[in-house]
Amino acid sequence: MRYVRFGNSGLQVSQLCLGLWHLPPSRVRDEYGVYKVDEEESVRIIRRAIDLGINFIDTANVYHGTMQGPDYIHAGNAERILGKAIKGYDRESLVIATKVRGRMAPWPNGEGLSRKHIRWQIKESLRRLDTSYVDIYLMHRPDPSTPIEETLDTLKDLVSQGLVNYVGESYFHPEDIEYIVNYSRQIHLPFIAMQEPYNLIERDIEKDKIPLASKYGLGIMAYIPLAQGVLTGKYLNGIPEMSRAGYVDEIRWRYLTPETLKAMREFHELAMELGVTDAQLALAWILRKSEEMGVTVIPIIGATSVTQLEDDVGSINVKLSGDVMKRLDEISKMAKVNWEVKYERVVKLTQ
Repeated sequence: MRYVRFGNSGLQVSQLCLGLWHLPPSRVRDEYGVYKVDEEESVRIIRRAIDLGINFIDTANVYHGTMQGPDYIHAGNAERILGKAIKGYDRESLVIATKVRGRMAPWPNGEGLSRKHIRWQIKESLRRLDTSYVDIYLMHRPDPSTPIEETLDTLKDLVSQGLVNYVGESYFHPEDIEYIVNYSRQIHLPFIAMQEPYNLIERDIEKDKIPLASKYGLGIMAYIPLAQGVLTGKYLNGIPEMSRAGYVDEIRWRYLTPETLKAMREFHELAMELGVTDAQLALAWILRKSEEMGVTVIPIIGATSVTQLEDDVGSINVKLSGDVMKRLDEISKMAKVNWEVKYERVVKLTQ
């Protein structure tokens, strides 16, 4: 494993981050019809990742492990499993990120980025994680109902109290991020992270978020680096049993278009030509783009088996030539993803 400085901070992270948004499902559904998480396999995957040198792990308070859109009834499960998995490891050897914003209870202050909600949820996350602090605490989505200054001032308090080391955002409007970074610097809040969707066929952040990261020295945590499994080749011949597309409608209508499937066949042929797996090629592309752009981009990988995890980790040793990058760029242009990026504004409420 290799380690890089995360943005312009002094934080050293592995080139790959293990994400816990999607964990291995069991074949058993709970009383709400939701697949339960295979906790034993999840713990094995997390521990194997650490043993392979991955020191960076990402989760969120709302994550369950098998749900695309979690609800407060199932929230907190992934944090709890992570807390269980890291027992026996030196906490200081790990960089743990989690998030706040989503609904965690049915009452009026059960979601959001208010001072009340954040102060409640950091305590809950620390309890589930069984740790005394979080390394990176991310605003999971914008909250237009709360002044952004209230949110940032609260996060500054958490840093001062030693509960959080660094903070960041996910899916905020580019113009808001500029304001957030500048305000954070005024109050000496270590704002260092952007968590954004990024993969070979979803490259919107190259237009606006990557330039911001370069300008302000921010690190990017790239989620869905394998386009929720589409870039692994698993859907080239239909939808396998127990795969995410089998029980998550969004994957089918978002990705499984004729254009994208055609692009993925060419992508698969290129991977075979290079002697690597599809997943390794997709992740190696991100790592190479990170070098080209001069911005720290860390793919957040998800795994439902140890074998899958080990395959993904092999990507750090895949080197791509300029000619291969050009071919991948052409393949990228062939794909059609049914997804429009829409950002909510928050700064306009307070200026």
